[in-house]
Amino acid sequence: MFVIIGFVVVIASVLGGFLLEGGPIMVLMQWVEFLIIGGTAIGTLLIGNSPANIKKIISNLTKTMSGIKINENSYIELLKLLFEVASIYKKEGAIALEKHIENPEKSPLLKKFPAFIADHHSVEVLCDSLRIVVLGGVPPHELEAMIDSALETHHEETSRIPGAISKIADALPGIGIVAAVLGIVITMQAIGGPPEVIGHKVGAALVGTFLGILLSYGFVQPIATNIEILLEHEARYMYCIKAGVVAIAKDFSPMVVVEIARKQIYSDDRPTFAAIDKITRQK
Repeated sequence: MFVIIGFVVVIASVLGGFLLEGGPIMVLMQWVEFLIIGGTAIGTLLIGNSPANIKKIISNLTKTMSGIKINENSYIELLKLLFEVASIYKKEGAIALEKHIENPEKSPLLKKFPAFIADHHSVEVLCDSLRIVVLGGVPPHELEAMIDSALETHHEETSRIPGAISKIADALPGIGIVAAVLGIVITMQAIGGPPEVIGHKVGAALVGTFLGILLSYGFVQPIATNIEILLEHEARYMYCIKAGVVAIAKDFSPMVVVEIARKQIYSDDRPTFAAIDKITRQK
């Protein structure tokens, strides 16, 4: 939602300032320039990325428009889940977790946390990590290293997405210059014509440079930054899961497991100790 508001503010500021200076708004409506710049940007995106990466880019663009969904409520639900998993492990042993991790979509435990189970990657990280705990024979520090390695691989994979979008943002001013040069070429062919015709063509050519710079710094680069922040929040959520699972493997009490996991959360989204203590005591 804030992304859309930001788009509106950028457009209103630029066009509003142009209109206040007496600029004719229709001069900026050069649809051929939009075609050249937009088409070239999409083409460079296709050239520089695999089909799988393009799908991830589209998916993350959709997430960006809806805003970051990981918040305090998401973490409260996760901490509740970790508390219950730790309680089962403490009371019934590791083998009691097997029925929940082998078929998570059918698990009566995980079904109580719909927001969590809707996130495929979160479920995969939790179940794969707990599976190692159930199998046994892996010391907690080795388990932590294994989960860290998996999360690092995932982070490296997802970091390509904002990187690819940033490269498009860096290229857009140059693409705008290309569009402007093409406009100047057309202008030179009409150099002997009336001044108003030449002026119109030069203005249309300059719109190409304007669009390239505006799209780069006003839209595409901020989107890349937003996706980067979104991925950082998702990574922090995964590290919270990791901390909880490792604490379970160390056979800590459920309340200690929750507190260790809670400490992994960014301060803006971190539930208070009192709030979590109240919830866990009720359970």
